[in-house]
Amino acid sequence: MSNSSSVTEFLLLAFADRRELQLLHFWLFLGIYLAALLGNGLIITAIACDHHLHTPMYFFLLNLSLLDLGSISTTLPKAMSNCIWDIRDISYLGCAAQIFLFLFFISSEYFLLTIMAYDRYVAICQPLHYGTLLGSRACVHMAAAAWGTGFLYSLLHTPNTFSLPLCQGNSINQFFCEIPQILKLSCSDSYLREAGPLVVSACLAFGCFVFILFSYVRIFRAVLRIPSEQGWQKAFSTCLPHLAVVSLFISTAIFAYLKPPSISSPSLDLVMSFLYSVVPPEVNPLIYSMRNKEIKDALRKLVTG
Repeated sequence: MSNSSSVTEFLLLAFADRRELQLLHFWLFLGIYLAALLGNGLIITAIACDHHLHTPMYFFLLNLSLLDLGSISTTLPKAMSNCIWDIRDISYLGCAAQIFLFLFFISSEYFLLTIMAYDRYVAICQPLHYGTLLGSRACVHMAAAAWGTGFLYSLLHTPNTFSLPLCQGNSINQFFCEIPQILKLSCSDSYLREAGPLVVSACLAFGCFVFILFSYVRIFRAVLRIPSEQGWQKAFSTCLPHLAVVSLFISTAIFAYLKPPSISSPSLDLVMSFLYSVVPPEVNPLIYSMRNKEIKDALRKLVTG
């Protein structure tokens, strides 16, 4: 990744100037990070150890927890170290690595959520074909496709972004490196080189969104035809957690990247980036465990030995 500018490091946004507030932020981030590690770690362990959960839905949920752990581990540890050591800098290569990894995990999660919508569609709308369409080999291939597509997506954007000459300094108004902040530092006539990959990304993201929306339209139409209330509850108990996770993920990301410039501000950008980068890995285990009896039973067995 060549760059004609002389930037060797970037300066991340400081949460506070006072030492007491910096330490307060450190302990807050540490608590959030440990809670995310514990929640997702319990989900992964419960699914791996309980043979009753060796089904396609829980296999994809295990992959989702792995991606959540990866995405939050890319951003929060650096923010914690900056708070505890009272520093702001991140190296050029460190910033590039952070963008690459975060894009990889977050895009893979979006593709996986699309696959999980297909899983719920087949389970409810075509239950007789569930074992055929979502066999173990097919599930592995689909999960690998989500991870692989996320890797290629990240590989498309990161080198292209860091090949732009930077003419606006090296201060990033964010607590981690992200592409929109790097583009703000590029020369006024050079950021257009990122337009092509952004159009491809927008088309891909919109296609996944339409697929998820179409899947849930079919799912809700099928659920409404179920005669028993017990059948309704069983269908909604597996669909609503996934729908809640998708809604949280898409709404925060859309507002963070597509909000009008007129309402943009450093503080609002910071809050929205925190919401889409930290909150989903934190609350996903809660969303999936609160309404899922099988997950709660597996966690209870795991905790009680």
